[in-house]
Amino acid sequence: MTILIQNGHVVDPLTRMDGCYDVLIRDGRIEKVAEHIDEDADRMLDAKECYVLPGLIDLHVHFRDPGLEYKETLSTGGRAAVKGGVTTVCAMPNTNPVIDDGEKVASVHERAKGEALTHVIQLGAVTKGQKGEELADICGMAKAGCHAVSEDGKSVMNTSLYRQGMKAAKECGISVFAHCEDQTLVENGVMNADENAKRLGLRGITNSVEDVITARDILLSKETGVKLHLCHCSTADSVKMVRLAKEEGLSVTAEVCPHHFILTSDDIKEDNGNYKMNPPLRSKADVEALRQGLKDGVMDVIATDHAPHAREEKDKSMAEAAFGIVGLETSAALTFTSLVKTGVLSMMDMAEKMSANPAKILGLSDRGSVSQGKAADIVIFDPTRTYKIDKNTFVSKGKNTPFDGFEVTGEVVCTLVDGKVVYDTLSD
Repeated sequence: MTILIQNGHVVDPLTRMDGCYDVLIRDGRIEKVAEHIDEDADRMLDAKECYVLPGLIDLHVHFRDPGLEYKETLSTGGRAAVKGGVTTVCAMPNTNPVIDDGEKVASVHERAKGEALTHVIQLGAVTKGQKGEELADICGMAKAGCHAVSEDGKSVMNTSLYRQGMKAAKECGISVFAHCEDQTLVENGVMNADENAKRLGLRGITNSVEDVITARDILLSKETGVKLHLCHCSTADSVKMVRLAKEEGLSVTAEVCPHHFILTSDDIKEDNGNYKMNPPLRSKADVEALRQGLKDGVMDVIATDHAPHAREEKDKSMAEAAFGIVGLETSAALTFTSLVKTGVLSMMDMAEKMSANPAKILGLSDRGSVSQGKAADIVIFDPTRTYKIDKNTFVSKGKNTPFDGFEVTGEVVCTLVDGKVVYDTLSD
């Protein structure tokens, strides 16, 4: 099977290619990238006025499968991913049962091959059942291809046990993805601790809830030598600490989610469960620090923390609603609108933070690039279309987003995974 993408603006972080080129794909791999390719192909895709980018890689999603399929499945999550241009996801292990051994990792990987349109990398838990009492089978999960372990949804509060987990991950050649939250400081908070929480009569979550564990995890990474990736950073001090860690040469990377670099607690006008997320929406000062950190390259990755819930779990007061926001179908448009159009990032920067850098963190040498010999995971992105996000058009089971009705520019119009077109409105 050959596919020829013509007339597109190729943006490739690996080769720094940034201009109008054709891309020839044969049998699932990129065979040639050149200014003009005059060859017959089984299918032609005209990408005029569109960007041709490496497929996006989302390091942080919740597919809820196994056990919580009423929220999302490998199938619906995969469809949502490719609609958003995401060709590889890291699925968090807080499913039912928790993914805490190699057999469970392998089972998800095997099912995903037949059920999900996107590549699925199943991460493993740090502790058995995510109970924080005993280490999970970290090396067994590494052998099954988990790439990283994470207690996401919570932190391992037993610091000694967590250090043991980091040492095991280091020995097995995988990373630790950290959810930084001191559970002893949360105190039933549901949104940022500020005047908006007081106005709404809701309990607040202070920045220290995140910052204390961020500091701890960086120091443990320094001691153990494990590669540490900080998930969904939301505070100005997290950016400062990541900057210091990098200046010291530590193996620390960090991600920011679109909701955290766009929205603040000031946007919560009323008690609405769709604004409840963990960590919460912070202050304007925090948002500016996150945006500057992305611009400076201190913050490496843009991920979604895609967390679908059933409607009845979100359509209630923030005091009672589940934490979480969906993001797979909106992240590219939100990033382009908020960061690229405003000059915070270039299109090359966006491709780095949403594809090349995640590929590097995962050790995926054949992904994250539109260049010869690489896997043909590609997204075609139209930067000209302006529209309002409509949650009713989501293919994810989750509709829980505060961005419903939010005006954006830019739309994924075609996604290829291993050289197969798995989402396409370009040809319509």
